[in-house]
Amino acid sequence: MKRLWVYLCAMAMGSAVLAQETDLTGKISVELNAVQTTQSACTLTFVITNGLDTQIDRAVYETVLFDVSGQVNRLTLFDFGALPPTRPRVRQFAVPELACDQLGRVLFNGANTCEGEGVAEGDCSTKLMPSTRTAIEVIG
Repeated sequence: MKRLWVYLCAMAMGSAVLAQETDLTGKISVELNAVQTTQSACTLTFVITNGLDTQIDRAVYETVLFDVSGQVNRLTLFDFGALPPTRPRVRQFAVPELACDQLGRVLFNGANTCEGEGVAEGDCSTKLMPSTRTAIEVIG
């Protein structure tokens, strides 16, 4: 009986921690989910979730790509398009003349465009929550 009680408590605590980690309310989560090198480009796959109460009609982020030695490789714009509230979206960007194993860090420098009725100025930048599932660091 005691073992069952310990197991149930551990499960409840684990669920609470998981719920905290996945609570995106009031945030814009952008996760670098995968990278793939092709003959001429590095394709970056992102999962982005708008945790705001309102739709973002267009979100474009100024993004800086650093090589593995820490030098800036390029500054580019990633257009994530329309982001409905609470629904994840997957976006891919092919970066020409870049091998993924040479990419060390992705920096979201700020929102170049953030449009939507009810979206406050600065929301796309200040509420951004970057993360990664790859060996490439993602910051913002």
